[in-house]
Amino acid sequence: MNFAREGLLFIAIAALVAAGAFAFAVSRRSWGLWLAAFVLLLLALWVAYFFRDPERVGERGPSLVVAPADGKLIMITEVDEPAFIKGRAIRLSIFMNVFNVHVNRYPVDGVVSYIHYNKGKFFNASAEKSSLENEQMSVGIDTLPPDSGRTARVGAVHRVLVRQIAGLIARRIVTYSKLGERVRQGDRMGIIRFGSRVDLFLPVGSTIRAKVGDVTTAGVTVLGELSH
Repeated sequence: MNFAREGLLFIAIAALVAAGAFAFAVSRRSWGLWLAAFVLLLLALWVAYFFRDPERVGERGPSLVVAPADGKLIMITEVDEPAFIKGRAIRLSIFMNVFNVHVNRYPVDGVVSYIHYNKGKFFNASAEKSSLENEQMSVGIDTLPPDSGRTARVGAVHRVLVRQIAGLIARRIVTYSKLGERVRQGDRMGIIRFGSRVDLFLPVGSTIRAKVGDVTTAGVTVLGELSH
């Protein structure tokens, strides 16, 4: 199994603590210490499980939009998005619990043309106000038609925004994106530690192929299609 590089230190620390607890339990011959060591072992296994980073293969296409995160689709609504899309947009909100894979992926092919970090609060990520007030990283992507260079034809570009939002427990957002970088649909975009939310903003007129309550798989689940 692959693990996210941001989690390797946490995995190593948890494993060392569990190993030390077992060594201490052996030296003291205490059932209480054995039980504590077993609990720490379970915790170490959970830390490794949390930072798993499986390969993802799914349907691809220039008009398709795939899920940027594992989790549950908790909201689909039309909102104003003044920062990047600069107008009305369809927002799809995916809530990730502590058992989901937390590696995020690009929903479309394109060029990263907007990156903005907002240092905010840490409300419950499932709450509506978290989309505006929580700590977050926004990545805007200009889509490009197939076989185009770094510049798309006039009228061929769609603007898609992905917003990583820290939650009540999550305190660290990692984003790999760089301005001007050409990105591919389904590739790794970043990670959020320990429970969080990802909002996806699509242009009005996009066809939504998912519904509230759906369970999503990053890089696999098709959420919608961009208009032609």
